[in-house]
Amino acid sequence: MKRADLLLLSCVSFLTFFGLFMIYDASSFSAFRDFGNQYHYVKDQFIWIILGFIALIFGFFFDYRKYYSLALPLLIVSIVFLILVFIPGIGTSALGAKRWINLGFIILQPSELIKLSLAVYLAAWFSNKEKGRLPAFLLLLGLITGLIMIQPDMGTASIVLAEAIVVYFLSGASLLHFLGIIPASFIAGLILIKLEPYRMARLATFLNPDQSLETSSYHTRQILIALGSGGLTGLGFGNSLQKYAYLPESTTDSIFAIIAEETGFIGALFIILIFAVIVWRGFNIAMKAKDTFGKLLAGAIITFIATQSLINLAAQTLLVPLTGVPLPFLSYGGSALIVNLFSVGILLNISKYGKQ
Repeated sequence: MKRADLLLLSCVSFLTFFGLFMIYDASSFSAFRDFGNQYHYVKDQFIWIILGFIALIFGFFFDYRKYYSLALPLLIVSIVFLILVFIPGIGTSALGAKRWINLGFIILQPSELIKLSLAVYLAAWFSNKEKGRLPAFLLLLGLITGLIMIQPDMGTASIVLAEAIVVYFLSGASLLHFLGIIPASFIAGLILIKLEPYRMARLATFLNPDQSLETSSYHTRQILIALGSGGLTGLGFGNSLQKYAYLPESTTDSIFAIIAEETGFIGALFIILIFAVIVWRGFNIAMKAKDTFGKLLAGAIITFIATQSLINLAAQTLLVPLTGVPLPFLSYGGSALIVNLFSVGILLNISKYGKQ
């Protein structure tokens, strides 16, 4: 057994606590306006950080090989939770989306849980070398992404899709399957965009950002103002103007824009480089894992963290249409943070048993 990957842990810890600081910075005005308490959001996030690091510690000490026998129960529970969001009295809605369930003591977002449970299940399944699994794989993937899409949450569905495809091909699947699945997924995505007016509006804004401010281009323009105001070195911590109710979702999906406004291009590039290091260390752990299950599990975990980071950063720099995907470790939110930190704990556990 070797020492766990301390560079990965250091990068994740830095982003998590820097995120806590930036959530306070970005939310103090709106928290005082809406709740009469400027610490409202940061107190919630601090509690979630404590729970998240408890989960990380558990993931670090719990032998990852034991997840193999838990793969199917974990997946079934996660799928049941995905269904429960549509049950009145259990599922809760916000801004027209049904993505959460109220368990009384906590409000949970099942689509975050499914990322990790699917990673465990696919790693266990594909570590066996049986043939003819493509139809069953597509059926399972269609069920899960379908449940997420009707919430609706196309961003998370895209992350789950990328995670599943990467694990499928890391397991040694035929390149011909890959050449078929990718175009089919792209066509299906275009159809789903066309079926939902708000998705079409986001795509139209992306293709034509100069349309009127009464449309969804308002959000993209405020992002551009934040990015442009930051310049090379930024306005300085606490000096953001966009956080004063101009930039929507400034503590969640758009926290990177606030970071760029206050720290400039240099600070934003530094954050991107830290994410790059996390992804590098994650795939390094996957490559050095001693067994196929560990390789696939580590590959799946770092894929969904990397994909979510890439989608958020690309949307915030207007390289892709806006999505409702938060930035891992930095954005405000409990379910995502706890699952991501737990997943990092599993990666650290895999790294302990990896090849020198």
